[in-house]
Amino acid sequence: MKILTIVGARPQFIKSAVVSRAIQTLAPHVQEYLLHTGQHYDSNMSKVFFEEMAIREPDLNLGIGGASHGESTGRMIEGVEKVLLEQNPDWVIVYGDTNSTLAGALAAVKIGIPVAHIEAGLRSFNRRMPEEINRVLTDHAADLLFTPTATATTNLENEGILEARIRQSGDVMYDAVIFFGDKALKNSLILERLALKPQEYILATIHRAENTDQKDHMKAILSGFRASGVSIVWPVHPRTRQRLNDYEFTVPGNVLVIDPVGYMDMSMLVQNAKMVVTDSGGLQKEAYWYRVPCGTVRSETEWVELVDAGCSQLIGVDPSSIANYLNDTHDVSPDAWVGGIFGDGTAGESIVRTITSV
Repeated sequence: MKILTIVGARPQFIKSAVVSRAIQTLAPHVQEYLLHTGQHYDSNMSKVFFEEMAIREPDLNLGIGGASHGESTGRMIEGVEKVLLEQNPDWVIVYGDTNSTLAGALAAVKIGIPVAHIEAGLRSFNRRMPEEINRVLTDHAADLLFTPTATATTNLENEGILEARIRQSGDVMYDAVIFFGDKALKNSLILERLALKPQEYILATIHRAENTDQKDHMKAILSGFRASGVSIVWPVHPRTRQRLNDYEFTVPGNVLVIDPVGYMDMSMLVQNAKMVVTDSGGLQKEAYWYRVPCGTVRSETEWVELVDAGCSQLIGVDPSSIANYLNDTHDVSPDAWVGGIFGDGTAGESIVRTITSV
């Protein structure tokens, strides 16, 4: 049996590491071909993850990144199709909601190769988000849909997707936190390098196009950071850095801007932060798993379970809301962190057992 795994962005490297490890452990007879689209081409956004998470080098990197949504997705479909015709895998695995995800799914289904979508069923119900379009189209094209939560499963059922195609596996990123979290505490020196003390800084990330590509949104976020006066550490995504330059914005003095960091360093920063402010879906969950309050700089989220539990709060892009959130103490009830929302940490094993048995 041959599985072709398609990755292209930071969260997918983390997720694929979990599933690849499960393949090696549970199904060593399965050959996995790893295809990197090149969507994240910065070494800090890509190479470092392969190194520290012991992911083997991709069998092929298409080197497609940095273009517009339409151009990059089209080029990825063309590139992925060629590889699929050469490799003729039994299954294609795609992850999440990126252009790489949609391109891989479309290329595969059009030539009759079954697709497994991991992290299926997420919905923000904001059709202006490119990620929302990617995830909806991929879900309706894929043959097996592995959902991380009960809400995601319900979303698919409400859209008329056959129950036989859906498997509620749990979240593979939770598997990663369990496996790599302690390693980060032992190996990461980022707090020392940045002269940070636990619970004395706030971790921020901003990368979604709905924020970075709207000048007024970026201005409001920076204004909120500035008005808060608190110490903020901000690993800046390459696209975000470019937009800051384009808009000629100056980052406030209370914000420490750093380059993107690897998984271990990011895990260390999350675990020791007083709180997190982000527009990232993955970081919302990582904050929850490490019991760190999270303010989401969006008007909606696909991880509604975290808002309902009281661990995460939608604060939008109003400067006052952002500043008020950053200055709040956020005494979250201990009960909010309990509940097994994302499974039991064995999602990777469940996924591999299912794919190798159908």
